Amino acid sequence: MINRLKALLTDERVLVNEKLDRHTTFKVGGPCKALLSVETTEELNAVLRLLTEEGEDFFILGNGSNLLVSDEGYDGYVIKLAGDFLSVRLEGDCIVAGAGVLLSKVCTFARDNGLSGLEFAYGIPGTVGGAMVMNAGAYGGEMKDVTESVSLLFNGEIVTRSVEEMQFGYRDSIIKHDDYIALETRFKLKKGSIEEIVAAMNDYMDRRRSKQPLEFPSAGSTFKRPEGAFAGKLIEDSGLKGFRVGGASVSVKHAGFVVNDQNGTAADIDELMKRVADKVKKDSGFVLEPEVIRIGKF
Repeated sequence: MINRLKALLTDERVLVNEKLDRHTTFKVGGPCKALLSVETTEELNAVLRLLTEEGEDFFILGNGSNLLVSDEGYDGYVIKLAGDFLSVRLEGDCIVAGAGVLLSKVCTFARDNGLSGLEFAYGIPGTVGGAMVMNAGAYGGEMKDVTESVSLLFNGEIVTRSVEEMQFGYRDSIIKHDDYIALETRFKLKKGSIEEIVAAMNDYMDRRRSKQPLEFPSAGSTFKRPEGAFAGKLIEDSGLKGFRVGGASVSVKHAGFVVNDQNGTAADIDELMKRVADKVKKDSGFVLEPEVIRIGKF
Protein backbone atom coordinates (compact mmCIF):
# COMPACT_ATOMS: atom_id res chain seq x y z
CA MET A 1 0.00 0.00 0.00
CA ILE A 2 2.77 2.44 0.91
CA ASN A 3 4.56 1.78 -2.38
CA ARG A 4 1.34 2.31 -4.33
CA LEU A 5 0.75 5.60 -2.53
CA LYS A 6 4.32 6.71 -3.19
CA ALA A 7 3.79 5.95 -6.87
CA LEU A 8 0.81 8.31 -6.82
CA LEU A 9 2.36 11.09 -4.72
CA THR A 10 6.18 10.68 -4.71
CA ASP A 11 8.19 9.45 -1.72
CA GLU A 12 8.55 12.78 0.07
CA ARG A 13 4.79 13.29 0.23
CA VAL A 14 4.14 9.98 2.00
CA LEU A 15 5.35 10.19 5.60
CA VAL A 16 5.13 6.68 7.05
CA ASN A 17 4.23 6.29 10.75
CA GLU A 18 4.11 10.08 11.13
CA LYS A 19 3.33 11.14 14.71
CA LEU A 20 0.28 13.37 14.82
CA ASP A 21 1.37 15.38 17.86
CA ARG A 22 3.32 17.42 15.30
CA HIS A 23 0.10 18.24 13.46
CA THR A 24 -2.43 19.09 16.19
CA THR A 25 -2.73 22.19 18.36
CA PHE A 26 -3.15 20.02 21.48
CA LYS A 27 0.38 18.70 20.71
CA VAL A 28 -0.63 15.10 21.45
CA GLY A 29 -1.29 12.01 19.36
CA GLY A 30 0.47 8.89 18.22
CA PRO A 31 1.34 7.81 14.67
CA CYS A 32 -0.90 7.21 11.68
CA LYS A 33 -0.10 4.63 9.00
CA ALA A 34 1.10 7.51 6.82
CA LEU A 35 0.52 11.23 6.36
CA LEU A 36 -0.28 11.92 2.73
CA SER A 37 0.29 15.36 1.19
CA VAL A 38 -2.14 15.75 -1.72
CA GLU A 39 -1.75 18.67 -4.13
CA THR A 40 -4.53 18.35 -6.73
CA THR A 41 -8.12 17.16 -6.93
CA GLU A 42 -6.98 14.43 -9.32
CA GLU A 43 -4.45 13.18 -6.75
CA LEU A 44 -7.05 13.35 -4.01
CA ASN A 45 -9.49 11.30 -6.08
CA ALA A 46 -6.82 8.71 -6.88
CA VAL A 47 -5.74 8.39 -3.24
CA LEU A 48 -9.32 8.11 -1.99
CA ARG A 49 -10.13 5.50 -4.62
CA LEU A 50 -7.15 3.39 -3.59
CA LEU A 51 -7.81 3.67 0.14
CA THR A 52 -11.51 2.90 -0.31
CA GLU A 53 -10.86 -0.10 -2.54
CA GLU A 54 -8.47 -1.52 0.05
CA GLY A 55 -10.85 -0.85 2.95
CA GLU A 56 -8.45 1.56 4.66
CA ASP A 57 -9.64 4.26 7.07
CA PHE A 58 -8.68 7.84 6.31
CA PHE A 59 -9.07 11.31 7.79
CA ILE A 60 -8.78 14.71 6.13
CA LEU A 61 -6.58 16.91 8.34
CA GLY A 62 -6.80 20.68 8.36
CA ASN A 63 -4.75 22.62 10.89
CA GLY A 64 -5.43 20.06 13.62
CA SER A 65 -6.94 22.83 15.73
CA ASN A 66 -10.13 20.99 16.68
CA LEU A 67 -8.74 17.49 16.96
CA LEU A 68 -7.74 15.03 19.68
CA VAL A 69 -5.74 12.02 18.47
CA SER A 70 -5.24 9.10 20.85
CA ASP A 71 -1.80 8.36 22.27
CA GLU A 72 -1.78 5.04 20.37
CA GLY A 73 -2.38 6.94 17.16
CA TYR A 74 -4.77 6.42 14.28
CA ASP A 75 -4.98 3.10 12.45
CA GLY A 76 -5.49 4.72 9.08
CA TYR A 77 -4.15 7.30 6.67
CA VAL A 78 -4.23 11.05 7.24
CA ILE A 79 -4.60 13.31 4.20
CA LYS A 80 -3.23 16.85 4.22
CA LEU A 81 -4.37 19.22 1.46
CA ALA A 82 -1.45 21.14 -0.11
CA GLY A 83 -0.50 22.50 -3.54
CA ASP A 84 -3.58 23.72 -5.42
CA PHE A 85 -5.55 23.67 -2.17
CA LEU A 86 -3.42 26.52 -0.82
CA SER A 87 -4.45 29.06 -3.46
CA VAL A 88 -6.24 32.34 -2.74
CA ARG A 89 -7.55 34.61 -5.48
CA LEU A 90 -9.72 37.66 -5.91
CA GLU A 91 -12.84 37.68 -8.11
CA GLY A 92 -14.57 41.04 -7.82
CA ASP A 93 -15.85 41.39 -4.25
CA CYS A 94 -15.36 37.66 -3.70
CA ILE A 95 -12.37 35.74 -2.45
CA VAL A 96 -11.93 32.15 -3.60
CA ALA A 97 -9.75 30.12 -1.23
CA GLY A 98 -8.60 26.52 -1.27
CA ALA A 99 -9.59 24.22 1.59
CA GLY A 100 -6.01 23.98 2.87
CA VAL A 101 -5.55 27.73 3.35
CA LEU A 102 -5.40 29.05 6.90
CA LEU A 103 -8.34 31.31 7.74
CA SER A 104 -5.90 33.92 9.03
CA LYS A 105 -4.35 34.14 5.55
CA VAL A 106 -7.77 34.65 3.94
CA CYS A 107 -8.52 37.38 6.49
CA THR A 108 -5.28 39.27 5.76
CA PHE A 109 -5.85 38.85 2.01
CA ALA A 110 -9.31 40.37 2.43
CA ARG A 111 -7.86 43.22 4.51
CA ASP A 112 -5.17 43.97 1.94
CA ASN A 113 -7.84 44.16 -0.77
CA GLY A 114 -10.17 46.38 1.24
CA LEU A 115 -12.85 43.71 1.68
CA SER A 116 -14.82 43.51 4.91
CA GLY A 117 -16.78 40.70 6.54
CA LEU A 118 -14.14 38.23 7.69
CA GLU A 119 -12.69 40.26 10.54
CA PHE A 120 -14.34 38.04 13.19
CA ALA A 121 -12.45 35.00 11.86
CA TYR A 122 -8.96 36.49 12.06
CA GLY A 123 -7.94 34.62 15.20
CA ILE A 124 -9.62 31.28 14.39
CA PRO A 125 -6.67 28.86 14.03
CA GLY A 126 -8.19 26.56 11.41
CA THR A 127 -8.19 26.08 7.66
CA VAL A 128 -10.92 27.04 5.21
CA GLY A 129 -11.92 23.40 4.81
CA GLY A 130 -12.17 22.84 8.54
CA ALA A 131 -14.18 26.04 8.89
CA MET A 132 -16.68 24.73 6.33
CA VAL A 133 -17.05 21.42 8.18
CA MET A 134 -17.74 23.14 11.49
CA ASN A 135 -19.33 26.41 10.34
CA ALA A 136 -16.60 28.02 12.42
CA GLY A 137 -17.46 31.24 14.17
CA ALA A 138 -16.50 33.78 16.79
CA TYR A 139 -17.77 37.05 18.24
CA GLY A 140 -21.20 36.75 16.66
CA GLY A 141 -19.96 35.87 13.17
CA GLU A 142 -20.07 32.50 11.41
CA MET A 143 -18.90 31.09 8.10
CA LYS A 144 -22.49 31.00 6.84
CA ASP A 145 -22.54 34.80 7.02
CA VAL A 146 -19.72 35.22 4.48
CA THR A 147 -19.88 32.08 2.35
CA GLU A 148 -21.46 32.25 -1.10
CA SER A 149 -20.74 28.69 -2.22
CA VAL A 150 -18.45 25.72 -1.60
CA SER A 151 -16.87 23.33 -4.10
CA LEU A 152 -16.90 19.80 -2.74
CA LEU A 153 -15.74 16.35 -3.73
CA PHE A 154 -18.57 13.83 -3.53
CA ASN A 155 -18.26 10.24 -4.76
CA GLY A 156 -15.43 11.22 -7.08
CA GLU A 157 -17.28 14.18 -8.60
CA ILE A 158 -16.83 17.92 -8.01
CA VAL A 159 -20.10 19.53 -6.95
CA THR A 160 -20.92 23.08 -5.91
CA ARG A 161 -23.29 23.82 -3.04
CA SER A 162 -24.74 27.24 -2.23
CA VAL A 163 -24.62 28.56 1.31
CA GLU A 164 -28.25 27.44 1.74
CA GLU A 165 -27.45 23.95 0.45
CA MET A 166 -24.54 23.68 2.89
CA GLN A 167 -27.12 23.56 5.70
CA PHE A 168 -24.83 25.42 8.07
CA GLY A 169 -25.89 25.14 11.69
CA TYR A 170 -24.16 25.65 15.02
CA ARG A 171 -20.78 23.95 14.46
CA ASP A 172 -22.45 21.89 11.75
CA SER A 173 -22.79 21.48 7.96
CA ILE A 174 -23.68 18.81 5.42
CA ILE A 175 -20.01 17.80 5.34
CA LYS A 176 -20.34 16.30 8.82
CA HIS A 177 -23.21 14.05 7.75
CA ASP A 178 -22.18 12.74 4.33
CA ASP A 179 -19.08 11.87 2.31
CA TYR A 180 -18.29 15.41 1.20
CA ILE A 181 -14.77 16.85 1.19
CA ALA A 182 -14.34 20.62 0.93
CA LEU A 183 -12.12 21.71 -1.96
CA GLU A 184 -12.64 25.47 -2.30
CA THR A 185 -14.83 28.20 -0.82
CA ARG A 186 -16.16 31.35 -2.40
CA PHE A 187 -16.47 34.12 0.20
CA LYS A 188 -18.85 36.99 -0.57
CA LEU A 189 -17.54 40.16 1.07
CA LYS A 190 -18.14 43.90 0.80
CA LYS A 191 -15.93 46.89 0.15
CA GLY A 192 -14.63 48.54 3.29
CA SER A 193 -12.04 50.89 4.69
CA ILE A 194 -8.70 49.15 5.20
CA GLU A 195 -8.15 51.25 8.34
CA GLU A 196 -11.49 50.13 9.80
CA ILE A 197 -10.85 46.51 8.85
CA VAL A 198 -7.44 46.62 10.53
CA ALA A 199 -8.95 48.20 13.65
CA ALA A 200 -11.63 45.50 13.86
CA MET A 201 -9.12 42.67 13.38
CA ASN A 202 -6.83 44.12 16.03
CA ASP A 203 -9.76 44.51 18.41
CA TYR A 204 -10.79 40.87 18.00
CA MET A 205 -7.21 39.69 18.51
CA ASP A 206 -6.78 41.85 21.61
CA ARG A 207 -9.96 40.33 23.03
CA ARG A 208 -8.68 36.83 22.31
CA ARG A 209 -5.32 37.47 23.94
CA SER A 210 -6.89 38.99 27.05
CA LYS A 211 -9.55 36.31 27.59
CA GLN A 212 -8.20 33.10 26.08
CA PRO A 213 -5.20 30.94 27.14
CA LEU A 214 -3.36 31.26 23.84
CA GLU A 215 -0.04 30.59 25.56
CA PHE A 216 -0.85 26.86 26.01
CA PRO A 217 -1.65 24.07 23.55
CA SER A 218 -5.41 23.63 23.25
CA ALA A 219 -8.16 23.04 20.72
CA GLY A 220 -9.94 26.30 21.39
CA SER A 221 -13.41 26.00 22.85
CA THR A 222 -13.59 22.42 24.08
CA PHE A 223 -17.37 22.06 24.30
CA LYS A 224 -20.25 23.28 22.17
CA ARG A 225 -22.52 25.94 23.64
CA PRO A 226 -25.58 24.16 25.09
CA GLU A 227 -28.91 25.73 24.26
CA GLY A 228 -29.78 28.32 26.87
CA ALA A 229 -26.35 28.46 28.50
CA PHE A 230 -22.62 28.96 27.97
CA ALA A 231 -20.20 26.06 28.43
CA GLY A 232 -17.48 28.18 30.05
CA LYS A 233 -19.84 29.63 32.66
CA LEU A 234 -21.32 26.22 33.50
CA ILE A 235 -17.82 24.81 33.99
CA GLU A 236 -16.76 27.79 36.10
CA ASP A 237 -19.96 27.58 38.18
CA SER A 238 -19.08 23.95 38.92
CA GLY A 239 -15.82 25.14 40.46
CA LEU A 240 -13.68 23.51 37.79
CA LYS A 241 -11.33 26.32 36.81
CA GLY A 242 -7.85 24.88 37.26
CA PHE A 243 -9.18 21.33 37.67
CA ARG A 244 -6.50 18.93 36.46
CA VAL A 245 -6.03 15.40 35.18
CA GLY A 246 -2.34 14.62 34.68
CA GLY A 247 -0.77 17.22 32.43
CA ALA A 248 -4.06 18.74 31.25
CA SER A 249 -6.25 21.26 33.06
CA VAL A 250 -9.25 23.52 32.72
CA SER A 251 -7.85 26.95 31.98
CA VAL A 252 -7.90 29.39 34.89
CA LYS A 253 -8.20 32.15 32.30
CA HIS A 254 -11.23 30.78 30.45
CA ALA A 255 -13.08 27.72 31.77
CA GLY A 256 -14.30 26.83 28.27
CA PHE A 257 -10.76 25.81 27.32
CA VAL A 258 -8.98 22.58 28.24
CA VAL A 259 -5.25 23.22 27.95
CA ASN A 260 -2.25 20.93 27.73
CA ASP A 261 -0.12 23.00 30.09
CA GLN A 262 2.12 20.29 31.59
CA ASN A 263 2.97 17.96 28.72
CA GLY A 264 -0.22 15.98 29.10
CA THR A 265 -1.32 13.00 27.06
CA ALA A 266 -4.40 12.51 24.92
CA ALA A 267 -5.67 10.19 27.66
CA ASP A 268 -5.30 13.04 30.22
CA ILE A 269 -7.26 15.41 28.00
CA ASP A 270 -9.96 12.86 27.23
CA GLU A 271 -10.44 11.93 30.89
CA LEU A 272 -10.53 15.59 31.91
CA MET A 273 -13.22 16.33 29.32
CA LYS A 274 -15.32 13.42 30.58
CA ARG A 275 -15.01 14.48 34.23
CA VAL A 276 -15.89 18.07 33.41
CA ALA A 277 -18.99 17.00 31.46
CA ASP A 278 -20.06 14.66 34.27
CA LYS A 279 -19.68 17.33 36.96
CA VAL A 280 -21.56 19.96 34.93
CA LYS A 281 -24.42 17.54 34.24
CA LYS A 282 -24.62 16.63 37.92
CA ASP A 283 -24.56 20.28 39.04
CA SER A 284 -26.73 21.92 36.40
CA GLY A 285 -28.44 19.26 34.34
CA PHE A 286 -26.85 20.60 31.15
CA VAL A 287 -25.17 18.11 28.84
CA LEU A 288 -21.87 19.35 27.41
CA GLU A 289 -21.16 17.99 23.96
CA PRO A 290 -17.51 18.09 22.83
CA GLU A 291 -16.67 20.44 20.00
CA VAL A 292 -13.37 18.60 19.70
CA ILE A 293 -13.26 15.66 17.27
CA ARG A 294 -11.60 12.47 18.57
CA ILE A 295 -9.84 9.97 16.31
CA GLY A 296 -8.13 6.75 17.36
CA LYS A 297 -9.02 4.53 20.31
CA PHE A 298 -10.14 6.16 23.56
